[in-house]
Amino acid sequence: MKYVLVSGGVISGIGKGTIASSAGLLLKTMGLKVTSIKIDPYMNVDAGLMNPLEHGEVFVLDDGGEADLDLGNYERYLDVTLTRDNNITTGKIYQHVIEKERKGDYLGKTVQVVPHLTDAVQDWIERVARTPVDHTKEEPDVCIIELGGTVGDIESAPFIESLRQLKRRVGKSNFLQIHVTLVPVIQGEQKTKPTQYATKSVGQAGLLPDLIACRCEEPLAKSTIEKIAMFCDVATEHVLGVHNVTTTYHVPVLLESQGLLRTMRSLLSLDSINRPQSLIERGEKTWAKWTELTTQQEHVRETVSIVLVGKYIQLHDSYLSVIKSLEHSAMRCGKKLNLIWVDASDLEDITRIASPADFHKAWHEVCTAQGILVPGGFGPRGTEGMIAAAKWAREHSIPYLGICLGMQIAVIEYARNICDIPNAGSVELDGEHCPDPLVIFMPEISKTHLGGTMRLGIRPTLFQEGSEWSRLRKLYGKNEILERHRHRYEVNPEYIERLAEGGLNFIGKDDKGERMEIIELKDHPWYVGVQFHPEYLSRVLQPSKPYLGFVAAAAGCLKQITADTLSQEGVNGAAALVNGINGVRI
Repeated sequence: MKYVLVSGGVISGIGKGTIASSAGLLLKTMGLKVTSIKIDPYMNVDAGLMNPLEHGEVFVLDDGGEADLDLGNYERYLDVTLTRDNNITTGKIYQHVIEKERKGDYLGKTVQVVPHLTDAVQDWIERVARTPVDHTKEEPDVCIIELGGTVGDIESAPFIESLRQLKRRVGKSNFLQIHVTLVPVIQGEQKTKPTQYATKSVGQAGLLPDLIACRCEEPLAKSTIEKIAMFCDVATEHVLGVHNVTTTYHVPVLLESQGLLRTMRSLLSLDSINRPQSLIERGEKTWAKWTELTTQQEHVRETVSIVLVGKYIQLHDSYLSVIKSLEHSAMRCGKKLNLIWVDASDLEDITRIASPADFHKAWHEVCTAQGILVPGGFGPRGTEGMIAAAKWAREHSIPYLGICLGMQIAVIEYARNICDIPNAGSVELDGEHCPDPLVIFMPEISKTHLGGTMRLGIRPTLFQEGSEWSRLRKLYGKNEILERHRHRYEVNPEYIERLAEGGLNFIGKDDKGERMEIIELKDHPWYVGVQFHPEYLSRVLQPSKPYLGFVAAAAGCLKQITADTLSQEGVNGAAALVNGINGVRI
């Protein structure tokens, strides 16, 4: 097993996740099997209860694990299916050690950070690194480890020591470190001191980087590279410049052009690993398609404008997978995405009084967009604005996609304005005394413990008899689908018959036929709501079907995209063609 550690210095949020994912993609292009682990030093057991405005989105895995958003990057770039164990946190590893101590596994010893916690981290990494994550169902060849935060932070210390020991345990030829730093530009000059100090700091902790990836606004000057190489004691070819690019999909190409794959191949002796010819060819096809895609996108001029009406728009990473799904879909449609952000609260009457300029600006964006998206969220803030946006989309035949809360919003709006239920609401938004609770708390969900108690993970949805007309069903091309969920509220079954009589079609239900999963309006260009989160399974060349249909409808090419999808994937979603290329998925 080979390990590639990606650590960071100077500041957090510097792009370690994209660089880690890009390194993994490059390794896959040579036919290797790659997995990933993210280490987050925070005390939370998982990301499930973290504020999206502080930490970004919560990414949900097949097994229901609520993880850091970087695991989404890994899955999208590497086409792997990870588990909750691929995300290590301080809270999770301490909980693991304490549980072992309580069971008596340490035989009365004084349990300490070193060696007990550091050994537990190493054992966890080695165990998870050997877990199959791709279509081969075989043990991976390489594990990418991303250490979150910044080296030097006090909470990172036990993990840095664990990784130093892991390097000794597996041997230097099986361990490579990429240290990501920042090269700021001050008065036109690229400054190397932050990188020098960051590299010195990680070296003092016992980890000597093999490569230094420098984030910068512009390509590194030759003199800057030579200076960093000299003062950080690495070869000049081991200093990588990662300057700002138009899209993160260019980063793998940028790193490959600077010899990253060649360097990893040499330092880790990767040619000694047995690689089946089928995987080598698959990797070559993947890389050819990836480079073709990034090149083509540079020449796209036509745009499709989508307005996202959300609650957490101050931090765009709160909707990272949603953004990526829209990008994937726009690329498939041959368009450039113009994503417009609208705070749902700005669409409400209270804002018209408090801030008329924000109110009219928000409504201008909604009224002029080609498509309206209402994503997931929690709590009542801004939901009346979401309802108003859904109403506008329905009445003016504007393509609409509601995700999780966005679907529930569409149901409430339809009940109020079409089914003559003026007091329609939600137990979540209006409390237990809501007169007409169209959305209720799921009976099996805990009301006292919030962490990890939602309806989580991948679950089946069955298209219902009589829904053959559905535009979304045609895109899926199959009767049963698997999508990931994250919710604790559902559409109230007691109102289903009344809503259906009013024209709201519940075309998808769970495998027991009890839980509403998909709504769609028949006489509308695209008005779809889904209870699941399809963005978690979207890939660059295999866009999520609800997002693809939504963007295609907004761009005016839904019929063509549907026909192309059916010709590539088959009526029953056959796996002979994956992402439109034989045996290639990105």
